[in-house]
Amino acid sequence: MSEEKTYTEQEAHRFFAGNINGEVWGLLGKGGRTAEEDQLMIHAAHASLFHWLKVGTGVHHQRGTWLIARVYSDLGLAEAAMRYAELCQALTKQHADSMEDFDKAYAHECLARANAVAGNVEEAQKFKALAEEAGEAIADEENKKYFVGDLQGGNWGHLE
Repeated sequence: MSEEKTYTEQEAHRFFAGNINGEVWGLLGKGGRTAEEDQLMIHAAHASLFHWLKVGTGVHHQRGTWLIARVYSDLGLAEAAMRYAELCQALTKQHADSMEDFDKAYAHECLARANAVAGNVEEAQKFKALAEEAGEAIADEENKKYFVGDLQGGNWGHLE
């Protein structure tokens, strides 16, 4: 039997933002997703960001936007991937003082990936090189490991 919990509105937003984010990652890592799961992944990425916008910071906004860009890139939806990757980059610059070293690397990665999916090979290569350089500068080895794994996975469109 599950235990009933009571949350404040703020706590509920944090709970859903984090849990839904995890669900998106589960779907991103799933091989052989169905069309329904692809749609669920899109909706979940947007829902996670919605909840972060209610209780999070500029960093949460940037990270949620990155996740949406990654989902669209993995699905090969270039126009949406570019829109969210460009927003992620703008948020990274806007909140530069709050960003971790890996946030900056991921901002370059999502622009590289979106450009690759869109067929903008030169731009994709430029941003991928910036992502690799920023990835090398990630101080925490665990964070660096996750970034390198994320950089190597997923849809790289015209760079594959």
